[in-house]
Amino acid sequence: MQVNVQKLSPVLVEFDVVIDADLVKKEVDAAYRSVAKTARVRGFRPGKAPRKVLTHMFGARVAADVAQRLVDDSFPKAVNEQKVQPISSPAFEPQKLVDNQPFTYKARFEIIPEIESVEYEGLEAQRPKTTVDPEDLEVELSALRRENSTLEAPDAERGAQTGDVVTIDFDVEVNGQLVEGAGAQDFQVELGAGSLIPTIEEALSGLKVGAQASAKAQMPEAHPHPTLRGQEATFKLTLKELKVRVLPELDDEFAKDLGDYATLDDLKKGLSEQIESRKKEQAENTLAERLVVALVQKNPIPLPPSLVQRQMKVTEQEILQRARAQGQTVTGLGAELRQKVQADSEVKVRAGLLMAEIAKKEKLQIGNEQIEEGIKELAEQTGKNVAKVRAEYSDPKRREMLIGMILENKVLDIIEAKAKITDE
Repeated sequence: MQVNVQKLSPVLVEFDVVIDADLVKKEVDAAYRSVAKTARVRGFRPGKAPRKVLTHMFGARVAADVAQRLVDDSFPKAVNEQKVQPISSPAFEPQKLVDNQPFTYKARFEIIPEIESVEYEGLEAQRPKTTVDPEDLEVELSALRRENSTLEAPDAERGAQTGDVVTIDFDVEVNGQLVEGAGAQDFQVELGAGSLIPTIEEALSGLKVGAQASAKAQMPEAHPHPTLRGQEATFKLTLKELKVRVLPELDDEFAKDLGDYATLDDLKKGLSEQIESRKKEQAENTLAERLVVALVQKNPIPLPPSLVQRQMKVTEQEILQRARAQGQTVTGLGAELRQKVQADSEVKVRAGLLMAEIAKKEKLQIGNEQIEEGIKELAEQTGKNVAKVRAEYSDPKRREMLIGMILENKVLDIIEAKAKITDE
């Protein structure tokens, strides 16, 4: 076997493989012997049909089978011999197989680009601020008051207004026809929270309990109900109940009711510490992202398209799963979002290749001790038992993922230690 290697680009290689004629003859003869054993040829007993007859009847099939077998057997050997590692499925171009003649084929595939050096010292990035502003504390306290609020009927009969929590029944019609399964009973919603179609919100505003109203709205083409897609729908509304959200007083009693605080000042101090802790974690994550972007910008290496496509598929699935978890009916990404996904995927792939090279240069190795530390950190982050996390990551693929995460964090630590970090 002869292999001629041609590098078409930093990430694309083509093999020209030539297989000796004697091996071709050997494989063809073996194939015809196998065919002869099972072929049913009129006028001949099983296994006795002449080669010439078999060639006439089964020649094309035998040639295709032998060519495929020669490619399947020789390509892994050629890869091993040339010491290259394909990262994409090879595209094969076999020539016509002729008995007693050499067989040739081309194999084109992607490889990891050769990275001569990586510049990762002196990268510049800003760390976001972690100080707790009065507004941050106000937001947190408001959220706590809302979580502990009660719903009560207003003191006097009045129409619905922003901030009220209303319970409604509604039917939906298209062209005067009731749409089955599109309406709802005892649907509770807060006015002004942005969860209602504006025309419905407007129709409910000022409505009293027991009163009815209607509102029209144009439905999107991607509406989950097939009858409503792209249609103008009419909503027939009945206001059944109206409640006012009553917030608890912000005082020592409120702090005590939360369980862990003796006074309002204790609560504010505790919340400030929690906010600061979250901000520090977010700041470190943001700093890491900025350092990765700086690393990629400083080292514009070529990218294998197959790796980018693979990363795009992973990211797209994550986006779709999040959307579906929020009750959205989606089948794919729009053009603008897909462009953003591609740009982000290119950054991730390029960063992964560069960080792998840094790990090699720094001679980083991940042993059992580091893996165990990683498992404990994961258990702490997810709130799971350490033994359970350890069992989950005993699977070889998941263990490899964990090692990759640990290695990436170690590389980030090295990059950060050598970077020029300033605070916002």
